[in-house]
Amino acid sequence: MEIKVNFLDKLRLEAKFDDFTVIADQPIRYKGDGSAPGPFDYFLASSALCAAYFVKLYCDTRNIPTENIRLSQNNIVDPENRYQQIFKIQVELPADISAKDRQGILRSIDRCTVKKVVQTGPEFVIEEVDNLDADAQGLLMLNADAQASTYIAGKDLPLEQTIANMSSILAGLGMKIEIASWRNIVPNVWSLHIRDAHSPMCFTNGKGATKESALASALGEFIERMNFNHFYGGAYWGEEIANAPFVHYPDERWFKPGRNDKLPKEILDKHSLAIYNPDGELRASHLVDTNSGNAERGICSLPYVRQSDGKVVYFPSNLIENLYVSNGMSAGNTLAEAQVQCLSEIFERAVKREILEGEMALPDVPQEVLAKYPGIVAGIRGLEEQGFPVLVKDASLGGVYPVMCVTLMNPRTGGVFASFGAHPSLEVALERSLTELLQGRSFEGLNDLPRPTFASNAVTEPNNFVEHFIDSSGIVSWRFFSARADYDFVEWDFSGHGENSNAEEAATLFGILAEMGKEAYMAVYDNLGAAACRILVPGYSEVYPVEDLVWDNTNKALLFREDVLNLHRLDNASLEALLERLENSELDEYGDIATLIGVEFDENTVWGQLTTLELKLLIQLALQQFDEAQELVEAFLQYNDNTVERRLFYQALNVVLEVELDDELELEDYLVNFRRMYGDARMDAVLGSMDGSVRFHGLTPTSMKLEGLERHQRLIDSFKKLHVARGRAAGLSQSS
Repeated sequence: MEIKVNFLDKLRLEAKFDDFTVIADQPIRYKGDGSAPGPFDYFLASSALCAAYFVKLYCDTRNIPTENIRLSQNNIVDPENRYQQIFKIQVELPADISAKDRQGILRSIDRCTVKKVVQTGPEFVIEEVDNLDADAQGLLMLNADAQASTYIAGKDLPLEQTIANMSSILAGLGMKIEIASWRNIVPNVWSLHIRDAHSPMCFTNGKGATKESALASALGEFIERMNFNHFYGGAYWGEEIANAPFVHYPDERWFKPGRNDKLPKEILDKHSLAIYNPDGELRASHLVDTNSGNAERGICSLPYVRQSDGKVVYFPSNLIENLYVSNGMSAGNTLAEAQVQCLSEIFERAVKREILEGEMALPDVPQEVLAKYPGIVAGIRGLEEQGFPVLVKDASLGGVYPVMCVTLMNPRTGGVFASFGAHPSLEVALERSLTELLQGRSFEGLNDLPRPTFASNAVTEPNNFVEHFIDSSGIVSWRFFSARADYDFVEWDFSGHGENSNAEEAATLFGILAEMGKEAYMAVYDNLGAAACRILVPGYSEVYPVEDLVWDNTNKALLFREDVLNLHRLDNASLEALLERLENSELDEYGDIATLIGVEFDENTVWGQLTTLELKLLIQLALQQFDEAQELVEAFLQYNDNTVERRLFYQALNVVLEVELDDELELEDYLVNFRRMYGDARMDAVLGSMDGSVRFHGLTPTSMKLEGLERHQRLIDSFKKLHVARGRAAGLSQSS
C-alpha cells in the first residue's frame, strides 16, 4: 500500500492512503503541540487493533458476543535497549465462554498480521527518486531465478518472461502497481490482489498453483481490464474526454439516431438485433454512451469482426457495458492465447448458468482420474483437513464443453460454494476451479457462503447468476448434490498440440459455438502493448438480461448526473423537477447515488454514502416539504446503515419535525434539552435545514467539473494515461 506523507505546520504530518487521512504530531515535550498521536503511537495501536480484529473475527464466525470481551496491550521497554520491547496483549473473557473457545480466541490473536510482520522483521529500503508518481514495478517482483523458464499449459511464453513483459507494459503506461495481499492457505493454491497505487479502484485478483502463475494471472487481468476500460465502466469521464477526438478508442464511430429515436441503421446486424431488440422496444436513446453522456454526438459504437464471414459490425459501447460487464475479455502473450482464455471464460459462465439454473446433478470425477493430478489432490486434501468437504465434478455435460467444477461444503454454517473453471485441458480447468474457489479468501471467509435450497425460484432468479458471476457466491440448489447424476463422467480433452496449440484450441472452441448455432464477434486491441481481445456471443455470453437495455440501463445516470453534481446551485423549480424524476424512475431507495451517476466519491464522506432516499429527503427539506420529509426520515432511521454522526443528525431532525408538525407543541419548549441531547453543532445544522439557511447538510458543493472529488479525479487520471497512449498509437493528439 502506498502511503503519501505531506508536511504540515510545525511538527504535524499528514499521511494519505486510499480514502483515509491520518494526522500525526509530537507530544509537547518533544516540541510538538500534542494535537494528535505520534507515529510510534499509531504503530503500537495498530498491533492492539489487529489483535482485536482477529478476536472479533473468531467470535463472529461462532456467534460469540463480544460486548463483554476486553483486550489491552502494553509495551514493556528494555532499559538497556529501548528498541527491544515486549508487547503484552491481555484478554479478559466472560465466564460463560467454553475452554475450547478461550484457547481459540488466544490462538486467533497469534494470527495478527502486524505481529507476524514485526516478528519476521520487515526489510527497509530507503532511496531517493526523481518522481514519487513514477512506476514502482519493483513492488511486484518475486525473487525468481532470472535464468528460469517455467512453462505452464495455456501460456505461450515462460511465466518469468510473461511477468517481465506485462510489468514493462504497465510501467510504460505510468501505472504504479502494488501488491496489496498474498494468500496461500492450502498447498498449490495461491492468490493475490494487485492495484494501482494512485487509483486503488483499479485492481485485479490473480490465482494459480504457484506464486509466479498467480502473479502472471493478476497482471494479465489488469492489462485485460485496462484494454477494455473495465476499471472505468459506469463512471463519468468528464467534459474534456467527452469532447475529445475519441472517447473510448480511436476506431470508434458515432452514429446519429434515426427519426423518432429509431436505432441508427449502421449499428449491429440482423442476427444481433433479433436478440437485443426482439419486441422493437429498443430506442437510440437507450444506447447513448454513459461515460461521456454526450447525447448530441450520437451513439458511440465499436467495431467487432463477425467470425463467420469476417464482416465488421458496430456494437454500441453502452450495450456492451450493460450486458457483458467483464465476460469474454482477455490479454495474453499472443492473440491465440488471449482467444482461448476469452472463449474458456465464456463457456465456463454459460455452462455454469445452465447447470445451476437447470438444477442439474453432475458426475463425480473418479479417484483414479484425480490421482493423475497430485498437486490438485494436495490442495483438496488441505481443505478437507480443515473440515471442508470437497466435491470434484465433471461439468462438461457429457464431454461437450471444457468445464470442470469444485464444490466446497461448510458443515459449520451449512453454506456451499460451487466454483467452475474452463480450459481445453481438463487439468487446467480443474486447477482453475480450485484456485477460483480460494481466490482472495481466508478460511473465515468461507463462513459467509449461502446455504443450498430446494426453492427453484431462488436459484433461477436473474440476480442469483449475477452473484455467481461476481464472486461465485450465489445460491446453489440441493438438487445439484444428488448422487444420481444427469450425465456420465467423461475424461474429455480439447487440448491442442505442438507450437500452435493455442491456435488449435481457439479454433476448436469457436467450432463448438458454431455447432451450437451461435455467432461470435471479436475486437482486438494491441495499442497498449499487449495482445488483448474481447469476444461477444449474443444470446449466450451476456451476464445481465437483455431487457436491462430498456428497463435498467446504466445511462439512466444521464437523467440525474448534472443536477446532482450542481445540487447546491439549483433553484426550487429545478429541485422539484429533480425530485419528480427521482420519484418516477423506480430507483432502489437504498441504492447509492455514486453508482447511479457514475462518480467515485470518497466512501468516508456523506456523498460516498448518500442513497436515493437520503437525497430525496434533503431535497424535500430544501423545499420545506416537512410532511414528506418526516416519512423519509423515519424510513432512514429504520433501515439505513450509516455513520453514527449521520444517524444522530437524523434523530435530531426527526424530533424537531415531530414538534414542528404537531400544532399542540412549541419548539422553544424543547430546544434546551434537544441541545443537551444532540449538541449545539448538530442542532444548528438541524434548525438551519428547517429554516433554509443550511441546504443539503453534509454534502460539499461540486459541479460537472468534478472539483474537490479527489478519488474520482484519480480514476480519471488513470484512464487518461490509456487515452493518451491510444491516441499516440493512432497518431492522434488530444487537441486534433
